[in-house]
Parts: sequence; C-alpha cells; structure tokens
Amino acid sequence: MELKYTRHFLTKLEDLFAESDYMLRYEKGNFKAGYCVLKDMKVVVVNKYYALEGKVNCLYEILRNITIDTSRLSEKNQEFLAEIQNQADES
Repeated sequence: MELKYTRHFLTKLEDLFAESDYMLRYEKGNFKAGYCVLKDMKVVVVNKYYALEGKVNCLYEILRNITIDTSRLSEKNQEFLAEIQNQADES
C-alpha cells in the first residue's frame, strides 16, 4: 500500500479511528514523536500543528502498532486496516 499525502487519505485514516474504540484527538503538545498513545484509555493524541504529511505518517504508524477490534469496523474499513497491517508485516 502506498501512502498518499492527501486530505482524502487523512480522512480515511480518521474514519478508521472513528469506528474503532480509540478516540483520536488533535492537541498542541510537546510530543517527541509527534503523537502520544494512551493505550489504557484508548486515546490517541496527535500534534495539531503538524502538516498534512505529518498527520498521515503519525496515524499510519499508530494503526500499524495498535490492536483494533475489527468487529466494530465497516467492511470497507476492515479491508483498509488489513492493508495497513499487511504493509507492517512486510516491513
């Protein structure tokens, strides 16, 4: 899967989070990695001042490293998440 740095691709990543049990928030902060994942609370915080490319990279990396209950996802988002996770396996 090729990463696309477009508003549409960012929206697809955000939609995946919206259907999951993780809450996605854009906040200002001094994150060394540009984001913070509070796994016990299932909250993902991304630096709101990041450019589009930075936000896409953060969300993509987070989705590759967390476990999401796929039963909550639409079929389209299940396929999208599988693509992301398969990419992680190949890396």
